[in-house]
Amino acid sequence: MFGWFKKQSTPAPRADEPATSTVIETQDLVKRYGDVVAVDHLNLRLEQGEIFGLLGPNGAGKTTAILMLMGLTEPTSGSVRVLGYDPVRQPIAVKRVVGYLPEHVALYDDLSARENLLYIADLNGLPFAEASARIAYALERVGLADVADRPVREFSHGMRQRLGIADVLVKKPRVVILDEPTLGLDPEVVNQLLDLILAMTREENLTVLLSSHQLQQVQRICTRVGIFVKGKMIAQGTIAQLAEQLAGGMRTLEVHAEPRGAELAELLKQIKGVVSVEQDTAYWLVRATAEVRPEIARAIAARGWSLYHLRERDYGLEEIYLKYFQT
Repeated sequence: MFGWFKKQSTPAPRADEPATSTVIETQDLVKRYGDVVAVDHLNLRLEQGEIFGLLGPNGAGKTTAILMLMGLTEPTSGSVRVLGYDPVRQPIAVKRVVGYLPEHVALYDDLSARENLLYIADLNGLPFAEASARIAYALERVGLADVADRPVREFSHGMRQRLGIADVLVKKPRVVILDEPTLGLDPEVVNQLLDLILAMTREENLTVLLSSHQLQQVQRICTRVGIFVKGKMIAQGTIAQLAEQLAGGMRTLEVHAEPRGAELAELLKQIKGVVSVEQDTAYWLVRATAEVRPEIARAIAARGWSLYHLRERDYGLEEIYLKYFQT
């Protein structure tokens, strides 16, 4: 049906394929369109096996950065390496090891799910027998085995996204780049898709770059996050590291005790290491340069007061994201 080439063979790892734990690395990567700077000196490093969330609003330049990683557009300046390959000079080598799921998956509606994957496998030079085996595995993996022979025009948006991930898996990539993969999906399907991304990362030992503006989704599955705004990476790290950077080394504690008025605030301010005490809706917020919870508990107990709540405040990604925008 698809005209399989007689000389097809499975792409084997080449002897010159770089052996490195660094999967993606950019140095001062810039992309300009006339006077518009779409990507501004991007420095990014991804290691084997991590899920990195490239988080930013629409129009931030995330897709442009991805296109440079894939060798689909050339940088204005700076350098890119994907598993040691240069996407500008070695675009085919990059495409051989990277699976890419764009925001809008291109599929042939009149073909079945299996036929879509067979066609892509043919274009990638896979022999029919091996392609069929890989496709059966991928369809089972994404939960589409039972509908593999239905035409894609009957698929929901969520099923089409799953088929897009199956297409990525058929290539057996070492790196997967997902550009807004959950856009337009209902919450239940989003959760299923995120679970699938997590599972395939662990079981296939993949490195994933997830581009998204959905904070909760990024927080749920990503090991590290980069906040990308107006073409610039303004912060990156684990959520704990981003919170610590924002706090400037300070700890923020929540304290609820009785009495909770000005007398309590004055007591908290007298504790060594406490920098400020502010009233929140339910708590006193104490900013300190050191671990002062034992001292707070002892001071309140010494007064004969009741301590109901004392813990260090954890910043969620939404709070971190908003604070970085305000700085």
